[in-house]
Amino acid sequence: MPSAPAVRSRSSTSAVLWLRRPSRLTPAVVPVLPVVPVAPVPPVVPVAPVPPAVSVPTVAPLPSGPPFVLFTRPFSPVLALWQQRCESRGMTGTPLRVGLVGYGLAGSVFHAPLITAAEGLALDTVVTSNPERQQQARAEFPDVRIAATPDELLERAGELDLIVIASPNRTHVPLATAALKAGLPVVVDKPLAGTAAEARELAALAEERGLLLSVFQNRRWDNDFLTLRKLVSEGTLGDVYRFESRFERWRPELKGGWRESGDPAEIGGLLYDLGSHVVDQALVLFGPVTSVYAEAVVRREGARTDDDTFIALTHANGVRSHLYVSATTALLGPRFRVLGSEAGYVKHGLDPQEAALRDGLRPGTGSGADWGTEPEKLWGRVGAGESPMTGGGRAEPTLPGDYPAYYTAVAKALLEGGPNPVTAQEAAAALDVLEAARRSADEKVTVTL
Repeated sequence: MPSAPAVRSRSSTSAVLWLRRPSRLTPAVVPVLPVVPVAPVPPVVPVAPVPPAVSVPTVAPLPSGPPFVLFTRPFSPVLALWQQRCESRGMTGTPLRVGLVGYGLAGSVFHAPLITAAEGLALDTVVTSNPERQQQARAEFPDVRIAATPDELLERAGELDLIVIASPNRTHVPLATAALKAGLPVVVDKPLAGTAAEARELAALAEERGLLLSVFQNRRWDNDFLTLRKLVSEGTLGDVYRFESRFERWRPELKGGWRESGDPAEIGGLLYDLGSHVVDQALVLFGPVTSVYAEAVVRREGARTDDDTFIALTHANGVRSHLYVSATTALLGPRFRVLGSEAGYVKHGLDPQEAALRDGLRPGTGSGADWGTEPEKLWGRVGAGESPMTGGGRAEPTLPGDYPAYYTAVAKALLEGGPNPVTAQEAAAALDVLEAARRSADEKVTVTL
């Protein structure tokens, strides 16, 4: 692999070059010599000897090896130590060690299997105080270490390379803050925070520390969403006018737990749960939003937070997004209905990856060789002028879903300087919309952003 170029600071008196060594990152300060004015040569023969040219110090070529994330901010011992750990693992082929906080639905079904499926990552420690979940983690991953509390995990921060936070929503901000201050990169399950302001504070802390802060928005890698992104980018639908997105379920009975709590501190309810997905997808497809209207209803007896919510967005480019999230839908609508100037796209059903993970299937294994694929009978349809329910349009092959791509991208970001797959600033933009939706529903107004 070719060597990475040196990065020079803007200092007028010295150039700071970050040199890659076999096992460390070393700042080297090289003086920048002033320009020496050369006097004009007098038109007299013989010509006086020309003084020797000023020699400029040269920098030895950088050693070969895997690239790493280059930062142009001032030298930080914490940052240098983390880069040294990551670079050392990249050079030896040793996976980065991951500490996973939380082993409920998010931790056990999504994060743990996807971490172990990603090249360059290894699940080192699971944090849970629940004895049954501790036993479950040991059974599923025999080599994993168990910690009862996040504090216990962070006491040995020097033995880890990445923290993943999959605990209840109210813990996301304090745990991410503690991990970043301990010098560790962080992945946080959605929603990153309860407010956009908190999300931007976390983003600023990560930037200040020079550490990765990424948000787990796995629905960007749903099979139907990947297919829709392809159709939109290729112009198959023409100019998109309206985007309808439904994440609906039929769960007439309450399940209990913090997600259905009415305590605002829990950041529960469907608006911040499934709403985080549909809003993020709308922003990825069609960009910033200028106005938000929402209806959030509590329908089930005994429920204390929204379980049937509608959000209408007007994007800066004129696209209208209508987003539905519900636990009380007896007959499910299409997952996507997208209308453009040339054609429309209609897709029913959910991406199969969550169901596969719940059933114990794993990407890349024998049972998951066709990961993320669906049968032809479930493909969506593209067309104009006739309902797809009566045969209108043509079948559009659904691209395979690819949840493993998220943690593969995280590993590349840490080891090779690749892009952050989902940034904290993107999460903050989605929270701007969710906060506006909450205000719109509470005050029965349209909110301008």
